[in-house]
Amino acid sequence: MGARELPARARVVIVGGGIIGTSTAYHLACRGWTDVVLLERNTLTSGTTWHAAGLVTQARGTWGTREVVQRSLEVFHNLESDTGFSTGFVQTGTMNLATSPERLEEMRHLADSVRANGIEAELCSVDRTLELHPLLSADGLHGSLYFPKDGRGSSTDTTMSLARGATSRGVRIIEGVGVEDVLTSNGRVTGVRTAEGDIEAEYVVNATGMWGREFGAKAGVDVPLQALAHYYVVTEAIEGLPRNLPTVKSGDEYSYVKDEAGALMVGFFEPGSYAWGSRGIPDNQGFVQLPEDWDHLGPFYERMMERVPILADAGIRLHFCGPESFTPDGQYHLGEAPYLRNYFVAAGFNSVGFLSGPGAGSVLADWIVDGRSPIDLPETDLGRTQRHETNRRFLEQRVVESLDLSYEIHWPFQQRSSARPLRVSPLYERTESAGAVFGELAGWERANWYAPSGVKRKYEYSFQRPNWFEHSAAEHEAIRNGVGMIDTSSFGKLLVQGRDAVQVLNRVSTNDIDGEVGRITYTQWLNGHAGIEADVTITRLSDDQFLVLSGPATVNHDLAHLRRHIGGEEFCTVADVTGTMAMLAVMGPDARRLLQPLTDADLSAGAFEFGASREIDLGFGFVRATRVTYVGELGWELLVPSEMARHVWDVITEAGSDFGLRPVGYHAMNSLRMEKAYRSWGHDISAGDNPIEAGLSFTVRWDKPGGFVGRDALAAVKETGVRRRLVQFLLDDPEPLLFHDEPIYRDGELVGRVASAMYGHHLGGAVGLGWVVAPEVLPRGWYEGEDFSIETGGRRVRATASLRPLYDSKSERPKS
Repeated sequence: MGARELPARARVVIVGGGIIGTSTAYHLACRGWTDVVLLERNTLTSGTTWHAAGLVTQARGTWGTREVVQRSLEVFHNLESDTGFSTGFVQTGTMNLATSPERLEEMRHLADSVRANGIEAELCSVDRTLELHPLLSADGLHGSLYFPKDGRGSSTDTTMSLARGATSRGVRIIEGVGVEDVLTSNGRVTGVRTAEGDIEAEYVVNATGMWGREFGAKAGVDVPLQALAHYYVVTEAIEGLPRNLPTVKSGDEYSYVKDEAGALMVGFFEPGSYAWGSRGIPDNQGFVQLPEDWDHLGPFYERMMERVPILADAGIRLHFCGPESFTPDGQYHLGEAPYLRNYFVAAGFNSVGFLSGPGAGSVLADWIVDGRSPIDLPETDLGRTQRHETNRRFLEQRVVESLDLSYEIHWPFQQRSSARPLRVSPLYERTESAGAVFGELAGWERANWYAPSGVKRKYEYSFQRPNWFEHSAAEHEAIRNGVGMIDTSSFGKLLVQGRDAVQVLNRVSTNDIDGEVGRITYTQWLNGHAGIEADVTITRLSDDQFLVLSGPATVNHDLAHLRRHIGGEEFCTVADVTGTMAMLAVMGPDARRLLQPLTDADLSAGAFEFGASREIDLGFGFVRATRVTYVGELGWELLVPSEMARHVWDVITEAGSDFGLRPVGYHAMNSLRMEKAYRSWGHDISAGDNPIEAGLSFTVRWDKPGGFVGRDALAAVKETGVRRRLVQFLLDDPEPLLFHDEPIYRDGELVGRVASAMYGHHLGGAVGLGWVVAPEVLPRGWYEGEDFSIETGGRRVRATASLRPLYDSKSERPKS
């Protein structure tokens, strides 16, 4: 499609001619960027797009990815009128079947979540389900969740329509040309190299689908994904089959069914798949088909014959197996590479590339043109990637689990089980001996809760109060009323040092970090649009040495952001020193009484004030003690050399027996921080939010010398005022739970969504932090009061709203 001769330069080079690459090209052209070249090694759609089943379903797992599908729907509805080429889209609706009480409960919560995006969803009785889809068997059916605006389309037709829309505006699409290398200079893309010559470029987009990992490696960009075998079956024509029935998805039967040209297609997200091409996918291979495996697939097909009895008498016309790329965490990769400017990735779509692709291309085009994403998508950020996630053996295990879990119930707090344990704290054995039940984050084994003697150390998942609820509540109250100790060793630690370290850190920070040695400063790092790129604390160790504390899953993102802002002439280095130090948080009203006899340092309020950080003796060694909190109580974070961590744990544990010291897990830490409305990057705040909206204006030092990145944009926000704010909520009814993404109503009108939530054991109800949008710039009082309710489990529950923390609103307890 288009002339074969390569141009010497282009503003944007897109690599990959599937639905995502062509969508990116089309939307760039619609924004007026027509100096774009799309290169496809084989022919358009020849990767995985050609065999996509064509489902368009809005029930994605996060608020942001549902917004991407909303953009896709706009494309499906409007593209043909622009290009004259049909997408084949038909609005049929989708029905998610509930074949157990637990699955029906999941549907209720899913309905809550999607309504926060304005998505229409109807919980249906069994009779209503059979009315909408008369081919279903009622055996074991408890109801369904119906999405009337869902549909299906043709992956090939949509791709060709997007390509036509792009080329008609001047984009060049060249097939049969592979990219052999990505050219870079000074941390920035400069072009691509092909067998037929180089193309100079300002931007490069990796839309290479299941080749994304190998292609990313050419530029030193980690793109963890793995192709897996993925099946569907198409029957022979079935006489009298109704047309355009709703697509049926049955999680407990690991399958979906849709009618297609007078036949039925049955697709599978079954456990027991396998990795394909893990040692490298052939570069020149398109339209890949994998061998049939009826021994594997047969039992799942037989289960669907019971759900859709008409299948029993239908012959099979096609038994298809093709590769699809999946990622370790089940979220796709969409955005700019952390360490390579202007290199964008859109890959690893976990078999939802067709329904997400048109929207993802739209997002990516806006991102490139405007310099920021139009949708807040921290879950797709490439900075979340851990180095080990590109390891072949890790991917072979973890990514298979991604597919295995696709159609299982998505339980709150569900933990992955494969490729573990990997990264462990120096205190792993100590916490294990204390009864830890571990979860995993960014490869780290972390004590999420502690099982008392005689209690099974395992998760029993539920949408009600889980089996660990009372044990985590006891840990929570130990810190509120006594003292607890949390192993926080997994938190990221960046050592920043050099002559210009102060200059660099002050430039990226909203707060003023140029204070005295031995102080810790809480701050945000912003982008040029005033969006929050990082939420960190910075401890000044010496005149030219600082320690930045970050989250386990955000440390790579924060490291990349900081390195980007070190000028070529500045003397400043950054090193990730996470593994060199253990960290313990000793927190609670009795923290001082417990720690004081263990050190010669004076821990009194006057001698060791809040925000102070210094090296002290403890036991037989020395630690860095910082008086700070993430749980809202008096306490110290202790940074301990890894080789001494067990000794320090033992000394504190032995002394703690007189104070009722409890080991405390991350679930309790989360419930404690929620009561204090402490923010968490990637959950409550991220690059689409600014400090004024997020209630973090107190960290902004407007008049500090030199200003800070994003200051002008933030000043403009301050001048005009904000229409959205992050608000803390407490459900008035103590029984229901909140998880995330529940819709928030004010006077019966949808005004926002819950960003993160946990049960507030001390406050006596579920607590959430939620984004609320006002119809215009209104006083702060509009965001508070008793006019709010939150929908959870299918019912609306009144909630108290506050812009100040509902627990210890003046923050007196940490400073006692």
